[in-house]
Amino acid sequence: MTPIEKFQYALTHLPLIAILRGIAPDEARSVGVAIADAGLTAIEVPLNSPRPLDSIAALRESFAADAHVLIGAGTVLTPDQVRECAAAGAELIVSPNFDPAVVDAATRTGLVCLPGIMTPTEAFGALAAGASGLKLFPAELASPAMVKALLAVLPVGTPLMPVGGIAAHHMAEWRAAGAAGFGIGSALYRPGKQVSAVAEDAARFAAAWDGTVIV
Repeated sequence: MTPIEKFQYALTHLPLIAILRGIAPDEARSVGVAIADAGLTAIEVPLNSPRPLDSIAALRESFAADAHVLIGAGTVLTPDQVRECAAAGAELIVSPNFDPAVVDAATRTGLVCLPGIMTPTEAFGALAAGASGLKLFPAELASPAMVKALLAVLPVGTPLMPVGGIAAHHMAEWRAAGAAGFGIGSALYRPGKQVSAVAEDAARFAAAWDGTVIV
């Protein structure tokens, strides 16, 4: 599957991006497997983690036989970083901001690109530059009402994914407003957290998305 096909698969099955900020290469494989076992097929290693490119490479190797798992990089700020991440095996580029040069570098390489936006101007600019979807960041400063308002004017089908402070117990209101998925960070993983606890929380988020439990 191409990166875009993997992204589309995640959107239609379980559109939660696991953000592993602070993860080290020696734990990337075990944490990644625990998350994938819960059904999450998109995993992001932010570049402000220790040796992030090594973690990305380790994750890609771990899931080489799994056609659906999308491994990416987060906090990507420059075109040079896009190229470094691609060389390490990243197929997903996530940024906290919208920089047309970053979007262009990612899309020219065939990667999925989710720039961070907060305003309609940024959103339309990112889509015009070729973004695969939009990261609404930081979600703590936004609201489900904002998602609904943005989607009312954006092209139909635009994937808009809130990131920042998302908890399982309030995902439903964001979904009702039209959120296509979420990036899940410290509520899922933080340095020092046991793999078993990460697995439990990944399953909890998956169940919350599916609506199979009340949280």
